[in-house]
Amino acid sequence: MDPKNKLNVENQKKMAQKKLEAQRAFLKEKGATAEEIKKNVTIRKLNAEVRQADYRLATIAAQEKKAQDLAQAKAEKLAAAKVPKEKKKKEVKVEAPAKKGKGEKKAAPGAAKKEKK
Repeated sequence: MDPKNKLNVENQKKMAQKKLEAQRAFLKEKGATAEEIKKNVTIRKLNAEVRQADYRLATIAAQEKKAQDLAQAKAEKLAAAKVPKEKKKKEVKVEAPAKKGKGEKKAAPGAAKKEKK
């Protein structure tokens, strides 16, 4: 992902956290209880903005990790391709199979069965 986008999301998170702390301090100063502060609409909205920024940052980190893994795999593949492969030499057969002459015929497949009877 774009590094500028990551910086923008981080800045959005920081601003939301600053506003959240300021709103909490204002409500405490006003005398609100912890339960009222928790239920306050502005507090809930700011908490949601912080959660969204965290989710976006996690997504960006996952995309960066995936891109890094793909780059590493590509580099390994290129390195493996550069290694020269050993050529296999064909072994030369010393003896050639004996050729059958014109007079020699194959035994009939049914002949072997007849002899067993």
